Amino acid sequence: MTADLYIGEVMHKRSRPKSYRFVYRVFNIFVDIDTLVEDARELRFFSYNRFNLFSFFDRDHGARDGSQLRTWVEKHLDDAGLSHASANIRLLCMPRVLGYGFDPISIYYCSDDKGNLAAILYEVKNTFGDQHGYLFPVETDRDRGIDHIADKIFHVSPLITMNARYRIRTTMPDDKLAILIRESDDVGEFLVATLNGERRDMTNKSLLSCFFSIPFLTFKIIAAIHFEAIRLVLRGVKYNARPEPPAEDVSLPPIRRDPT
Repeated sequence: MTADLYIGEVMHKRSRPKSYRFVYRVFNIFVDIDTLVEDARELRFFSYNRFNLFSFFDRDHGARDGSQLRTWVEKHLDDAGLSHASANIRLLCMPRVLGYGFDPISIYYCSDDKGNLAAILYEVKNTFGDQHGYLFPVETDRDRGIDHIADKIFHVSPLITMNARYRIRTTMPDDKLAILIRESDDVGEFLVATLNGERRDMTNKSLLSCFFSIPFLTFKIIAAIHFEAIRLVLRGVKYNARPEPPAEDVSLPPIRRDPT
């Protein structure tokens, strides 16, 4: 069994034009995309491309057509000159729960044949059904913090304009998961989001525990997004029309160093 669970919290904090903060409990699965078939066979409550209490479907990720994820990830790694990063590919994401899935961000951790983390692909979704990936090489040791900066080119929220920039800090998940995303514009930082968690073995017992302690996870995620959006609109935050998504499904942002 190569799959793990990470159980923890998501936090969002916005400082302007209207401030808000919310925290909710979540769990993610961390899977080797090459062993999903074998992992699912060992679990009663988790299935691969089939309905179950929890499930993983290829069509929720990558090309979104049900094709093999490895083929899609390898293509983009090759296009970016990162073919050495395809020896092992692990994906952090939320599973479907009772057949329903929505995951705002899924992360592919791509390692070379020596086990060194060599690339990260952030797969971002919005509630309109669009998806875009930001692909970065990893230039630091996997045990140290990894920092990435990217201009925003994909519409996520109608309450945030496209004139923004992401600063992402993460590490390779091990006993703990820690992801920090800061969003800023020409004025400065206005949004901070974190995802933290602790690792658990993915077993029938731990899956059932997640279902009862954090029930209907993906339903609650989509409900929370819309609830907070309605609150902000009622408080006077401007609603921005959805632009067309980027023509390419994955972009390779230029390497940039944060001056701070």
